[in-house]
Amino acid sequence: MISYEIKSLAELPQAADWVIKNFRDRRIVAFYGEMGTGKTTLIKEICLKMGCNSNITSPTFAIVNEYPLKEELSIYHFDFYRLVKQQELTDIGFEEYIVSGNYCFIEWPEMGESLLPQETMKINIKEGEKQNRILTIFV
Repeated sequence: MISYEIKSLAELPQAADWVIKNFRDRRIVAFYGEMGTGKTTLIKEICLKMGCNSNITSPTFAIVNEYPLKEELSIYHFDFYRLVKQQELTDIGFEEYIVSGNYCFIEWPEMGESLLPQETMKINIKEGEKQNRILTIFV
């Protein structure tokens, strides 16, 4: 477990660099945190740093958004917040996404945890003192 603290949104680009550096060869990243802690904002910054030119938005209603990258790769951005049962993940073909070799960034991953591969990088974002954010990576 390793931690990184940011004191303001101005430090988000450095936090995104730190997360990317810690990917190593991992492609599946699960983002945990309460509502409003910055999961979507951090994912957006990571996507931008990775060269994504798409409009990056939360897939709360769509469940998944795809953002093309160079080199024929994509980032799949999932949001499981509105899911009621795990069968909904099977219905959208979630298992195929996570074995595709593309990046999969998952917000509110609790509903699909049993489907995540063991090597999934898990990032917990929590609000600290004075509204700073503490990112903890479990590898």
